[in-house]
Amino acid sequence: MGAEKSAAETLKSKPHFEILDGLRGVAAVGVVVFHFMEMVQPDYSKMFIGHGYLAVDFFFCLSGFVIAYAYDNRIKDMSLWKFFESRLIRLHPLVVFGSVLGLLTFLINPFADAATAYSAGKLAAIFVCSVLMIPYPVMPEVFFNNFSFNAPAWSLFWEYVANIIYALVLHRLSRSILFILAIIAAAGIVIVAYRAGNLAGGWGGPNFWDGGVRIAYTFLAGMLVHRSGFVIKNKLGFAALAALLVITLVMPYNTDWNKLAEPLVVIIYFPLLVALGAGTVLTPAVKNLCIFSGKISYPLYMTHYAVMWIFLNYYTTHKPGTALVSVIVIAGVLLLIGFAWLVTIVYDTPIRTYLNNKRSRN
Repeated sequence: MGAEKSAAETLKSKPHFEILDGLRGVAAVGVVVFHFMEMVQPDYSKMFIGHGYLAVDFFFCLSGFVIAYAYDNRIKDMSLWKFFESRLIRLHPLVVFGSVLGLLTFLINPFADAATAYSAGKLAAIFVCSVLMIPYPVMPEVFFNNFSFNAPAWSLFWEYVANIIYALVLHRLSRSILFILAIIAAAGIVIVAYRAGNLAGGWGGPNFWDGGVRIAYTFLAGMLVHRSGFVIKNKLGFAALAALLVITLVMPYNTDWNKLAEPLVVIIYFPLLVALGAGTVLTPAVKNLCIFSGKISYPLYMTHYAVMWIFLNYYTTHKPGTALVSVIVIAGVLLLIGFAWLVTIVYDTPIRTYLNNKRSRN
């Protein structure tokens, strides 16, 4: 207990990278915009944010950096259960909330009645699998997503897998071994991009293992950024780095060079961006913005997709014009950000505070 308390105090004494939190929020907003546009125009080459799914690879890289930064020098003083408990408290309340929200919107969708085709038992099984993070791609109405009631949870599934492997194996490995593993994983990224034509997979049954390949490299790359001390001191600041991130999401989608462009972004550009983010200067003027952006990033990611199905059903049944769609998307993004903040202060933070206090008492 004394060692675990000392480790916790060590973590609190470490500086926090608010700009990386801010970039996580920018990536989360990019995912929301991408999903809105995907419902309107599923052809990525005709979307202005056709590479929006790469934000997930940035999440994975950032996660590898943050986990290594937070736990490398203290996990040896923690039991495995304490580590897993910490990660569950951090991540799982919103997994549950997103599943409940997805179930409710599926049942009361005003523009579709797909729920009538499923028995109560079937819906219960799908819901339980969603809460327990068990991939169960059985619903054609949602394109056989691994988690029917909360599609973005597919990346959380792989996040859990990466955390487990980190606790069991990765934190023990030398930097040289991690580098060799990262090279092998990078080859996997290239193979997936060449085979599939992009790095958008992982979310559904047919492309399930693509998600494992995506996180295998990016998580290791994030760890290596920390382990190697690859922090690039610079004065770019939050706005410039946010722009550098957004560029990767809105760059032209061209099937002729996409198989090369996306691996280059994921293998080289994102680790470089994390290194720049960890080494840049945070001005007081944007500190609060970065803190806010970081706080709403995960709630936004885990709560927005229920609205996407309603929007898709509305779009297919009412055929709104471009002007109206633009208004809906802009308003929808802003409302979802507001809802994410509400979920943060009313549900996520209080739940995690209660669970952490209970754990401390025990």
